Amino acid sequence: MEEKKGDRVTEKRRGRPCKPRSLSVSPELDAFLDMLMAERGAALNTRQAYERDLMDVSRWLAQRGLALEAAGTEDLRAYLSHLAHADAAPAPRTVARRLSALRQFYRFLVSEGRRTDDPASALDSPKQGRPLPKVLSEAEVLALIDAARRRGGPEGTRLVALLEILYATGLRVSELVGLPLSAILRDGRGLIVRGKGGKERMVPLSDPARDAITAYLPLRKEFLVPERETLQAKFLFPSRTSDAGHLTRQRFAQILKDLTVTAGIDPDKVSPHVLRHAFATHLLDHGADLRSVQKMLGHADIATTQIYTHVVSDRLRRVVVEHHPLARRKAGS
Repeated sequence: MEEKKGDRVTEKRRGRPCKPRSLSVSPELDAFLDMLMAERGAALNTRQAYERDLMDVSRWLAQRGLALEAAGTEDLRAYLSHLAHADAAPAPRTVARRLSALRQFYRFLVSEGRRTDDPASALDSPKQGRPLPKVLSEAEVLALIDAARRRGGPEGTRLVALLEILYATGLRVSELVGLPLSAILRDGRGLIVRGKGGKERMVPLSDPARDAITAYLPLRKEFLVPERETLQAKFLFPSRTSDAGHLTRQRFAQILKDLTVTAGIDPDKVSPHVLRHAFATHLLDHGADLRSVQKMLGHADIATTQIYTHVVSDRLRRVVVEHHPLARRKAGS
């Protein structure tokens, strides 16, 4: 049985939805979309996303008497130029995704012997820019830690330790919640962290972080349960319920969101990753060198760390504009 919806046809067999077929898809495009699912294991939503992107190009080319499978490099450049100058121009990320779909489509045609050239190979990717990370002020971070301290009890003491470690080290949240007890150096002055790719790095601990760990360790047993203790034993932050044996990223993020209400901070501003950003930005604010921050964050490429210099520069610019007497003078005065 078939149900028609607009220009699409969805087949139903034995109660299960099958691959939707667009009535206007060319055989070449249909073969490419089938390949995504059969050979790459793409989900149905992924197939439909590729189809939407490529059909947009196909419709634009069709208005100029061209077929998608026969387009040349200049035709595709003209399409990208059209996108850039449209009244409702799509975001650079959307253009980049559409260009990626085109490149994969034409590579497929070449590999299948349906074309001898790849017209998308010479196209340049659009510059997307990079959004600046969200950052909390130092006062907001301290407000979060104070709110956790006011909770008291084992839960509050553990939360203070989590926040102090995160703000002192800039760990990724997965690194933080999965810390083994053995990560703490013998003198307590730092942690050995296993990061991406299994690479180890040493990060120093601030005095407040060391004090928070010292206060938490005697209460750690409150988070152990006898039937799971073998699984939990090696972790600094065990969990009574998690199958992983330690506090999960999702649970920590939820606790953090709840804490923002007590701290009087907008919940949309706060996440474990935002605290990692705060660590890096506040270090640079106080004169730390970029290479040291890179090592502590565990970035393989210093270019990834350099994004925080833009945050610092933007903040300094605002300080000058808001507080420098010459900057506050009206033009022409």
